[in-house]
Amino acid sequence: MGEPPLHRPDTRFRIFYEPEALNVLFQVQDRYVKAVASHYQDPVYQDSCVEFFFCPEPTVNQGYFNLEINCSGTALFEFHPADGKERIQIHESDFRRLTIASSIDGLVEQEIATPVSWNAAFRLPWKMLASYTEVTKPEPGSVWRGNFHKCADRTSHPHWLTWAPVDHPTPRFHLPQFFGFLNFI
Repeated sequence: MGEPPLHRPDTRFRIFYEPEALNVLFQVQDRYVKAVASHYQDPVYQDSCVEFFFCPEPTVNQGYFNLEINCSGTALFEFHPADGKERIQIHESDFRRLTIASSIDGLVEQEIATPVSWNAAFRLPWKMLASYTEVTKPEPGSVWRGNFHKCADRTSHPHWLTWAPVDHPTPRFHLPQFFGFLNFI
């Protein structure tokens, strides 16, 4: 998406499912880390942030979710219906059904310029997702569509990185036609 950034933090993720939920873990080797968003639905993408955009089915026809978490565990969570309607913010009572953990505790108002490792993990219950759209629960052979991102819009070294390539001249993650295939085993 545009020119490659100068700062490209090594970002890895793991995803696994269980009978009641989906779990995702991000591990980031970073610098220029910042976290000023402190409330649910704040613009966490401006901080040092990881994101999971996904369709809980094999196509993007029913819409998609975006779950974004900064390095201190503050989240933004939305559903984007495929019918072109405005995005739907996941209600806070639904959001509270998620479990989120991060390795950085509290705000990081003064950017950390030295190398730092941080993690963010979350657990998404199927029942919560199903109140917004149809959900194909993963099992061996199931396929979802999705993408994983690392960004930091308002740090001294902004960057926008993706797992599945996004063919767009400027940073833009909300393009489900570029979501990759998540093949569950």
